[in-house]
Amino acid sequence: MQVYIIGAGPGDPELITVKGQRLLSEADVIIYAGSLVNPALLSFAKQGCKIYNSASMTLGEVIEVIKKSVKNNEMVVRLHTGDPSIYGAIQEQMDALSKCGIEYCVIPGVSSFLATAAALKQEYTLPNVSQTVIITRNEGRTPVPEKEKLKSLAAHEATMCIFLSVHMLDQVVADLIEGGYEANTPIAIVQKASWPEEKIIRATLSTIVEKIKDEDITRTAMIVVSKCLDSNYELSRLYAPDFAHMYRDAK
Repeated sequence: MQVYIIGAGPGDPELITVKGQRLLSEADVIIYAGSLVNPALLSFAKQGCKIYNSASMTLGEVIEVIKKSVKNNEMVVRLHTGDPSIYGAIQEQMDALSKCGIEYCVIPGVSSFLATAAALKQEYTLPNVSQTVIITRNEGRTPVPEKEKLKSLAAHEATMCIFLSVHMLDQVVADLIEGGYEANTPIAIVQKASWPEEKIIRATLSTIVEKIKDEDITRTAMIVVSKCLDSNYELSRLYAPDFAHMYRDAK
């Protein structure tokens, strides 16, 4: 295999997988998403590795670099932020590679919505509060199917992790409340989860817009809306003494 699409993780260089780091250190060519991937990850590159920042490249240019590298018998790593399967725009790259007859392998990574949970020290799926996590984004330049718009998804009142939408927070909040969340539902915004400059802001839907006005929050922030963020919950049955399973008898 010569081409690897690798999830770089949420930012902390130590949160790339062991396999991802190994392949990164073996690559002859690295094409990384420079607008999002922590450049510190490039320190794993071997001496002489050719490095391209895809932030200024088109899809065609990325594919041409890969084609040329494969022809030269070079190993290529396409480095994406978080896990590449979530808003990674990798499908079009994989389809293009397949059309060229180039085989590739995808290495998963730690998504930013998981790093956000770690930063918040929060479980998203608390018993009797929420057992569903919705991963979504607000509609912007990229359209969202009608049934997947925030107003529709809000009816579930489940834990919701909203990507790529903090710059239109006022509209996000309005849609969530109109769709079904109560105005006092807890919300957290985590900017650059796992980075040294990580920032956490907690509020409710009714207060969050005002609270972040002077916080200099950029687009690289995750929005989490959930009653889990401030709620009483039932203890898991998994560890209850009267709950038997294949590894333990009830007591």
